[in-house]
Amino acid sequence: MEIVNAKNIKRNKNWRVIIYSKPGVGKTSSIKYLKGKTLVLDLDNSSKVLEGLDVDVIQFDRSKPEEELIEFLKKAPEITKAYNNLVIDNISSLEKDWFVEKGRASHNGISNELQDYSQWTNYFARIMIVAYSLDNINILTTAWETQNDVTTETGQTFSQYAPQIRKSVRDGLLGMADVVGRVVINPKTGGRGVILQGNDGIFAKNRLDDRTSAPIEELYSFGSEQKKTTKKEEKAGK
Repeated sequence: MEIVNAKNIKRNKNWRVIIYSKPGVGKTSSIKYLKGKTLVLDLDNSSKVLEGLDVDVIQFDRSKPEEELIEFLKKAPEITKAYNNLVIDNISSLEKDWFVEKGRASHNGISNELQDYSQWTNYFARIMIVAYSLDNINILTTAWETQNDVTTETGQTFSQYAPQIRKSVRDGLLGMADVVGRVVINPKTGGRGVILQGNDGIFAKNRLDDRTSAPIEELYSFGSEQKKTTKKEEKAGK
């Protein structure tokens, strides 16, 4: 146990960020805007878009998702000492591959069994807690997007964009993150931006600074390094 005076806490150091969007919008490509040395855990074989960048990539065997990730996490405290950023790309693909492999190991070789769902909840919680507990490193996690039905306390139901991952693990993961942003493309300008303030239709949050949105190239400049996005910039989608 360690007691730290809040005056010595830096809000934008060793951040935990999650971004999500439809495939092809630019989640993986945004890695080029990270500052410092970056290690990418390529869970969906999308690292080809990083061609030419000075980043290190761990190519993941998708036929053995559980074994591969456990092996990485055992070595992660030592491996990540040489890096400023760790990218986990992407957890939606990891979840899909995990259930596919569990289905292959089932009695009929196709369908998932009931215990698979509780095992996934425990497994995913453990791996993300271990990953998020790594010292002195920023962690960017990506996911595909989906729409979930949400019911308010008053009984009103609406659809909300959120990271595509089972609800049993999603809420815990989003609670651990400092920032959750939805990546979108401005249809008028073609510019990519990230929504950082949530509403009934979009899950998003930002507890690192006061921005409600940001151009994708400025997303990872948190705190004093980044000015607040103006209404004009927000509208333009710059």
